[in-house]
Amino acid sequence: MPDTLRPHQRAIPLAVRVLALAGASLLAACAQPGPPHEALARTAPQALGLTQTGADTASLPQVRWWTALGDAKLDTLIDQALAQQPSLAVARARAAQAAALADARHAANGPQAQLTLDATRQRYTANGLVPPPVAGNMYDSANLQASLSWSPDFFGLHRAELEASLGQARAAQANAAAAANTLAAQLARAYVALARVLADEEVAQQALAQRQAIERLTRERVGAGLDSQVELTQTQTALPEGQAQIEALHEQATLARRQIAVLAGQAPDALNTLAPRLTALAMPSVPEVLGANLLGRRPDIVAARWRIEAATQGVSAARSEFYPNINLAAFVGLNALGLNRLFEASSRQAGIAPALRLPIFDGGRLRAQLGGRQAELDAVIAQYNGAVLDAVKQAGDGLASAASIARQQALQAQAEAGADKAYRFAQERYGAGLGNYLVVLSTETQVLAQRRQAVALQARALDVRLALMNALGGGWSDDTPALQVAAH
Repeated sequence: MPDTLRPHQRAIPLAVRVLALAGASLLAACAQPGPPHEALARTAPQALGLTQTGADTASLPQVRWWTALGDAKLDTLIDQALAQQPSLAVARARAAQAAALADARHAANGPQAQLTLDATRQRYTANGLVPPPVAGNMYDSANLQASLSWSPDFFGLHRAELEASLGQARAAQANAAAAANTLAAQLARAYVALARVLADEEVAQQALAQRQAIERLTRERVGAGLDSQVELTQTQTALPEGQAQIEALHEQATLARRQIAVLAGQAPDALNTLAPRLTALAMPSVPEVLGANLLGRRPDIVAARWRIEAATQGVSAARSEFYPNINLAAFVGLNALGLNRLFEASSRQAGIAPALRLPIFDGGRLRAQLGGRQAELDAVIAQYNGAVLDAVKQAGDGLASAASIARQQALQAQAEAGADKAYRFAQERYGAGLGNYLVVLSTETQVLAQRRQAVALQARALDVRLALMNALGGGWSDDTPALQVAAH
């Protein structure tokens, strides 16, 4: 069959073949990335004493774990905090920004099509390069062009860059979840702290009433000649001291309310009447042992893991830079001097523009870039190992403290029961005329001291459990793979 192709038609595939041949022949001449990098090892859960089977999921925190305290007002405050706290909004905005950057990277890796239309009215100089009759006259020109470009991912550069962006987006999403969990824990712990201050204030009011009773009784005894002014002065001095303690507790309560209001995203003075009761708060359950599944339920650990994935893909992308980069481009359109001639057949134009970039001598730049990415990978692995170690310590400390406080509460309950018994005996002896009322007041002092201790232990038991809820991940589960489905 005779060759009926025109010369310019034969030149197009010939250029492509020459480009491919040149790429194949020069591939061996590419700059070399050097030997593979041996990254740091990740800490294994077993090395930190975590059991392989893990704890029963029923004992782990659930979604909205704070509802286990059984306080509807606290539930409302935490819901408000999660919806309108500015610091949490910042974390979520960063996660959305990272997801948008990943989407932009995904879109940039595909074929790019563009349609342009421009028109110009111009007077051409009579003394320039443009010859007559255009020179020295006013003409309209127009260009209508469609272009298509694509860079094939032969060596995995685009894929690695996309996976790195997705890893950063997933890490940002997990960081936002960690911020939400931390905010809920901070607010719940501040709520318990306020309840403790108010309970301490009640005990302080009882102690002040006791001191007032002692002062009245001492005054009567001085009048009867049974005590001196020394004893009366001592009892009177104790009154302002008790009032100062109450005022200090009142200040603490005010500051706690303001802290809770700000955490909830409200004005500092919005919760001036908030008065939670410590005895009304239920005690959340905690697991008895720590399992390896702890590491998958903490959003900060998951975020560190995704940063490792992003850094790993960054190393792959840096290594892919050593190989050829091919870009294919083509355009077709119309171009004419004079708008009336734009759509004539003779105004058509078309072309292709294949390009090959092949690194051969780069002065060590690519190797330095690869070394930087490898060092970054080692850094994020080290950060992950540190985060895992801290997570296991926090959770272990919480479990140890919870167990110890439970034993302390049992012992304190015995001591309080003994103080109550002694107080009752003193009241009975006084009622029978066998004892002094000062003895009654003295034994009541022991009762009040045990009540303060009971309040402190109950508040600490709640606080330790709330901190443990945060350390165990707060009922969060990793749902970041949805980003991969959306972006691919």
